[in-house]
Amino acid sequence: MYVNVSHNGMYDLHARLMACSHGRENDGVLACMIASWQSGIGALPEMMGLQEDQYLGLFEFHFPGFEVDCLSGSELRSDPVRMDECEEVKQLLLTHRKGESDSETWMAELVALACQGQDHLWQDMGLWSRKDLSELLLRNYPALATRNDKDMKWKKFIYKQLCITEGIYTCRSPSCEVCAEYNECFGPED
Repeated sequence: MYVNVSHNGMYDLHARLMACSHGRENDGVLACMIASWQSGIGALPEMMGLQEDQYLGLFEFHFPGFEVDCLSGSELRSDPVRMDECEEVKQLLLTHRKGESDSETWMAELVALACQGQDHLWQDMGLWSRKDLSELLLRNYPALATRNDKDMKWKKFIYKQLCITEGIYTCRSPSCEVCAEYNECFGPED
């Protein structure tokens, strides 16, 4: 795992980012993600997977005045084979966005890219708890997030929504409650 700063440095970077913020809704979760990403935590690739103009726009919108060039980024790269899948996740989120700021678009990109990771979605995003992810999804994509009324793990929930959208029903159980893999979808994410 690529580690650019220590965990203490991660918290220092978070504090520096928050000192530049103007209190916009996604500032706190983005500061967590950026600080984690700089520490090599999570699954987000270089420039957090954003195009350069998006990356710089995100910082200007959420953390104006922060010296972006002091961030060196991650050595991780996006998997080109999974980019169609990533685009489908992003479109699902954008279809359900609240529609209040460009931040929702950047978040859709970040969530979609993090879905390519191997851990729980909140960990792949570099968030510090599952609660942070739940709040992020409810804040930015409320119409979609409120459908997760049984507290399914977020990555599984998102992919299930993609399957439903496409009319694909791969689960053989008549309901989640009787499924042999229930704990895989609904168990704790620690």
